[in-house]
Amino acid sequence: MSDTNTTLTAEDKRLLDQFLNDNQLFYAPDPEIMASHSISPRSAEEERVLSQGVDPHRLNQVRGIVIAALDESFTMVEQMGAAPGAKWGDLVTGIYTATGDLSMIAPHGIVAFAGCCHYPIKFIRKYWEKDPTVGLREGDGFIHNDSRYGGIHNTDQSMIMPVYWKGELICWISSTVHEGENGACEPGGMPAAAESKFDEGLKMSPFRLVENFEVRRDLLTFLQNSVRDPKLQLEDVKVKLHAVMRLRERVLRVLEEHGKDALIAALRKNLEDVEVEVRRRIAELPDGTTRVVSFPDSTLRENALLKFNLAVTVKGERMILDLRGSSPEFLNRSINCNFASFRTILLTAYLQNIWPDLPHTMAVFSPIEVIADENSLVCASFDTPQAMSLIPLFKGMTLPVIPMAKLSYSLPHRYTAIVAPQYDQPATFIYGGLTQHGESVGNFCADINGNGQGARSHRDGENALSPPFGFMCDIGEQELAEEELPILRLGGHNIATDRVGFGKYRGGFGYEQIATVRGSNLWGFMTGCTGSIFSPSPGMFGGYASPVYALCKIRGINVFDFVKKHPGKITFDILSLMNEQPIPDAKYSTHDMGMTFELVNEGEIYMICQGGGAGYGDVLERDPAQVVKDVEEGLISHETAKELFKVVYDPRNLLLDADATRKARHDERKARVARGKPYHEFVKEWQTAEPPAHIPYFGSWDDPKRIWAMNGGQRVVLDADKLTGMFMPNPKDVRIGALEAEVQALRAQLESANAG
Repeated sequence: MSDTNTTLTAEDKRLLDQFLNDNQLFYAPDPEIMASHSISPRSAEEERVLSQGVDPHRLNQVRGIVIAALDESFTMVEQMGAAPGAKWGDLVTGIYTATGDLSMIAPHGIVAFAGCCHYPIKFIRKYWEKDPTVGLREGDGFIHNDSRYGGIHNTDQSMIMPVYWKGELICWISSTVHEGENGACEPGGMPAAAESKFDEGLKMSPFRLVENFEVRRDLLTFLQNSVRDPKLQLEDVKVKLHAVMRLRERVLRVLEEHGKDALIAALRKNLEDVEVEVRRRIAELPDGTTRVVSFPDSTLRENALLKFNLAVTVKGERMILDLRGSSPEFLNRSINCNFASFRTILLTAYLQNIWPDLPHTMAVFSPIEVIADENSLVCASFDTPQAMSLIPLFKGMTLPVIPMAKLSYSLPHRYTAIVAPQYDQPATFIYGGLTQHGESVGNFCADINGNGQGARSHRDGENALSPPFGFMCDIGEQELAEEELPILRLGGHNIATDRVGFGKYRGGFGYEQIATVRGSNLWGFMTGCTGSIFSPSPGMFGGYASPVYALCKIRGINVFDFVKKHPGKITFDILSLMNEQPIPDAKYSTHDMGMTFELVNEGEIYMICQGGGAGYGDVLERDPAQVVKDVEEGLISHETAKELFKVVYDPRNLLLDADATRKARHDERKARVARGKPYHEFVKEWQTAEPPAHIPYFGSWDDPKRIWAMNGGQRVVLDADKLTGMFMPNPKDVRIGALEAEVQALRAQLESANAG
């Protein structure tokens, strides 16, 4: 028998640790790496360089050269990349310290991509650098896309390269592109129907694909055989590689001209200076806690209320983002997100909407503590499906906007205008199938990049400006897309009239997308959004939330045949098509935007809206002349102007009646008082001890330590510190069961009638 009291010597412990390390079964994501979003302590080399003192003018010069190099490499990918994401800016290039901390990114692109990439870099350093079967050498290039090891979703592929100078590792560089197709169970790389991580297609934990600056064709062939679009995989691996090689050339030029100390100092000081500034800005805020809740309304397979619970606490120069009490994870739905990824979109929220003047670096979040319940929707376990990851959870990017606005409202100065949340769902089509050229493809439409911005404290939001995750993206050239794909747009990107958050200042409008298929007999669409039932973007200080948007379909017809026979009979806007139903015998339907992949016949019509931003302030304070101007420009209807804004004018010539408007608004304010009730009466009428039984609700109710959920169709209540994943029945099985019950009931009625 072994002696359990035996104390291991230091040598015994070393040998045991070495044995366990050499015989590790599986290199899963490292918990220590994935748990941290703070910058690393100074390395010995960084300490040496910075302790000597640095020339701020030289550092600024080096920063400028590096950022210009990042811009150049970004442009290379944008111009040469084959993926739709490359063509409209869904990419980024970045540079990291030797320890893997993100220091700078290109002045364009997706912050979150680079913000995630430090996780796989630190994984490479910890596990592969000293591994005798892998190692780390000049000329190596590592590829990575598995979001569990650090990433937004598995469609985003990164090329990561170490940069050496005279045999010493100086820094890391990367290029990341939303590639799209990755061989998942549904085309396009983000399968809403994924019920396990094994449905998600190609998942590359960081591994070496490039040796001596050349792509290994054996591994590339394996990757090409794993996806539906091997040509895309080949081309963009080469594009990302040559982009980082060009970036490497520029970095080496800096080392030649300014020396390694200048570059090391510039990368490190950029991080430390930003961290100091963020701590200073936090200290300016009043101490206290402010809260916000939001509800994704779908698992992408069924409607449900999934709670986001956020409390923002400021104490001195500390800030805590507390997400405890949010929805539990799902064992068989692809909506889950790992915690590292979710922290990165919170970083994006601060850099886009709260402190947009700060350099884009991970140091922004270094002083901010983020906490969440394990096994929750935002901190999901390794084995849960995460195929969609952040796509349906992008409301996390606008979640801190409201509490931060409350905290900063009273400051004597601000770093940006107070802004209401923008629409935060990527309302577009993911597609796949055979093109009109007989090529197999799957990817993501660029129409995602037309979301309306939220209203600001001094003016309206901008129309159709950007997606929630990147403020410098484009929608690309539709004509070029139609040359490559069988997707045909019916009409232009028309502003979605009335579909916006109203207020003293209104949000920016999104646009309509009306699409069909031509030239392919094997093609399909999916979406993958929440926000069709519960508004994803609340208004601010009395403003209206952005509206909800449905997915609309017209099926069982060929619009091309109909237009040939009946020219001029159709107006291609969503409201006209759905309300007037101009095509006889067609099947008109509306759905939530969590649609899994479905085949589309030629000439069938699918319609979706880019969302509008939320409003700011009371609608009755909006300038009546501006309301009339919105009517004139077709942004709002006469009904909205009259009923919501209480503006009176002659609809024939749009002449404003100022006196009648003042009276209408005065009357409405009196009516509001009459309709209102004291808060305690409202609470007594509406507050319940638990979520209504008929609602599939997931998250805390009155106590963040107590979580309500549905598991296997049955309501459960769990302790937040003991969360387990929820299992959802297959919607087809649920539907079959309902139909069988209906048939049984009809049979019983028939038998009863016959017996009578």
